[in-house]
Amino acid sequence: MKNKVLELRKEGIYCPDGDFFVDPRGNVERALITHAHSDHARPGHSSYLCSDTCKPLLKLRIGEHSVINSLPFGKKIKIGKATVSFHPAGHILGSAQVRVEVGGQVWVVSGDYKPQVDQTSEHFELVKCHGFISECTFGLPVYRWQPEKIIHQQINQWWSENAEEGRTSLLFAYSLGKAQRVLAGLNHEIGQIYVHSAVFPFLEHYKNAGVKLPEVIKIKKGHEYKFDQAMVIAPPAVEDSTWTRKFRTARKAFASGWMAIRGGRRRRNLDRGFILSDHADWDGLLEVIRGTEAEEIKVTHGNGDALTKYLGEQGRNCSVLEGARIRGEEEE
Repeated sequence: MKNKVLELRKEGIYCPDGDFFVDPRGNVERALITHAHSDHARPGHSSYLCSDTCKPLLKLRIGEHSVINSLPFGKKIKIGKATVSFHPAGHILGSAQVRVEVGGQVWVVSGDYKPQVDQTSEHFELVKCHGFISECTFGLPVYRWQPEKIIHQQINQWWSENAEEGRTSLLFAYSLGKAQRVLAGLNHEIGQIYVHSAVFPFLEHYKNAGVKLPEVIKIKKGHEYKFDQAMVIAPPAVEDSTWTRKFRTARKAFASGWMAIRGGRRRRNLDRGFILSDHADWDGLLEVIRGTEAEEIKVTHGNGDALTKYLGEQGRNCSVLEGARIRGEEEE
């Protein structure tokens, strides 16, 4: 990829006129970060720039001593000859699309995004542009999301049924973004809510940003807890670890867009799968891409070939951004 605004280098997407990278790999001088997930925000860069609400989350991920500056959404600044601004992506709290303008040409790097509204992130903002770099993690027609309210009802019903049987409900959800979104929809009247220690540090920053979350108990090593009838939120990384042995009789579930594929639940030996994603579904991708009115579209992160073929048949100039395929947080 090479145009008047952005080009692709081994470290990632680069703006020559601003001498900065967006979500780069390796070690670079100046990194603009779309959001605080580890596949986009990596340690080792000399300086970082992100949205204001992303900054405290980014510090948790890469360390307090990193040089991190931030901008409010919508504020334009000059970096070299480029004009840059951040716009809400709706993926997780603080997630941003990066708008880059050089010589009257505007490109937007989407990072990960979701036009569907939820309670725990800023609402997605559509940004008109000449060129759009879009994620396509769930870029197949099989991926179509139900409203968040319906999924929360399903989770609470499952928890209630388990509680009536005296069983623990163990729900796996990614520690940043998904866990908070699940928590925001839980009915705390059903029982006590516990969270894994990997989830707990992010909760304060969500509450500081005005997100309403129920009271929870952090599970600490060496402490004894009464988990009967409780809901426990933990990251999928501990699913097959010794940590889960204390929940031998628990009902287990996973909240993820990947639960739209039936085999995913069986392979993970789960009792339930809740289809809850922080990425755009098939319809969301098409809605956003068309709405940008971009003359050129580059897709990355996922099912790019299918989306590119479909858009090409619609007469759109779309191609896969080769060399920029990275694994999303929900793919790990």
